Order: sequence, then structure tokens, then C-alpha cells
Amino acid sequence: MTQSASPLHLVCPHCQAVNRIVADKLSHAPDCGACHQPLFTGQPLALDEAGFDRHISRSQIPVLVDFWAPWCGPCRMMAPAFEQAAAQLEPHVRLVKVNTEDQPNVAARFNIRSIPTLALFVGGREVARQAGAMRSAADIARWVQSVQG
Repeated sequence: MTQSASPLHLVCPHCQAVNRIVADKLSHAPDCGACHQPLFTGQPLALDEAGFDRHISRSQIPVLVDFWAPWCGPCRMMAPAFEQAAAQLEPHVRLVKVNTEDQPNVAARFNIRSIPTLALFVGGREVARQAGAMRSAADIARWVQSVQG
């Protein structure tokens, strides 16, 4: 079996079920085997602590996390660019948002000291971090591609 034909595990954004998808089929708009909804929505997912843990530990594609808070001006300024980046980077990268006010345990576990902070997780581990707002979806996509190698 070739690398591109090997199955990947992906967590459904709707029901949190773990799906096995052949890597070559990612760009064919796969649906969840459990709830039959699309595995990719073109939008960042808002996650609670359990959802965050599940996506980070079980998804075999990179997960880009935006740690943010509603009172943060730079966070609100970057939000549209992060949404546009989801449409550009999916299905090869999952984009998620963690509200540090609602999920302080997640922020504390990862020592988030300033927001917005972007963190890229691969294989359940943080591999890169960028503090401060990025102005455009292109900047976010370039940063992700540069840290993925």
C-alpha cells in the first residue's frame, strides 16, 4: 500500500466520531461514517476541552489552533483571516478555535500567555507556535506551510 493510499484517522466536526479516510480521498469531500455530515466545512471549529483533546490526539492531519478571547481586539481582527485560511488549508489541515476565557484549562496546559496565539499540532504534539495576530489568510497559510517543512 502506498503512503497516499494509507488510511488516516479524522475526527468529525459534528459528532466527534473518528473516521478512517484514505489520504487520496481527502479532497473528495468525505462524509462522516457515523453522522453522514461533511468531515470538512471550510470553517474553523470552536472546541471545548474534550473536543480539543479528541481532535489533537486522534486526527492524523495537522491541527492549527487559534487561542483567542472575545474581549481581545487583535483576536477579533484576525478572525476573518483565520476563517479564510480554513477554506484554503482544508482538507490537509484542520483549523480550530479555543476560547481561552471559556477553556482556561487548555490555555494553562499549553502555557498560553498572550492572545491571539496560533499553535500547530502534528501527531498530538505542538510543533510550532506564533503569538500575535496575522493579518491575512495568505500569511497564516504561508506560516503553516513553512513550519510543516
